[in-house]
Amino acid sequence: MKTRPTSDRLRETLFNVLAPSIEGARFVDLYAGSGAVGIEAISREAEFVWFAENASAAVKAVRENLASLKVSDGFAIEARGAVVLLDELVKRGEKVDLVFLDPPYEAAAEYARTLELLGGRGSAMLAEDARVIAEHWSKEELAASYGQLERVRVLKQGDAALSFYARRAE
Repeated sequence: MKTRPTSDRLRETLFNVLAPSIEGARFVDLYAGSGAVGIEAISREAEFVWFAENASAAVKAVRENLASLKVSDGFAIEARGAVVLLDELVKRGEKVDLVFLDPPYEAAAEYARTLELLGGRGSAMLAEDARVIAEHWSKEELAASYGQLERVRVLKQGDAALSFYARRAE
């Protein structure tokens, strides 16, 4: 109950926007909670999904949800959290197409820390047309840019908002 899952309606909105780019994508679900967003990406034929979550009960929920859906490959779970996963992806030279982050709304510092990492040293892992999407409280506007990341769109739905970022054109 300490997690705040992305609502079904907001998840539907997110995937309606991402529909043209999800099939075959390499997707990262940061602060995964129950894993619903990453599992949705798998169901829409993402090539691979990385889940990052450091709350043990939530990691257990991700594993159980994947098992109950009989998903046995095409994913990895990092139980030490978002920064550890991002550092590993950069170190291994992985390229990702979509990054979704949804830290607890009250953890404002997590948004800035993660987006600054993705716009800084983590930008090396972002494919050319990659998108980074942050779910946040609609009354808390995120910065227009974080290093190489520039906000390109905001969708608001009730108390929640989705801010979409892309790498700044060189």
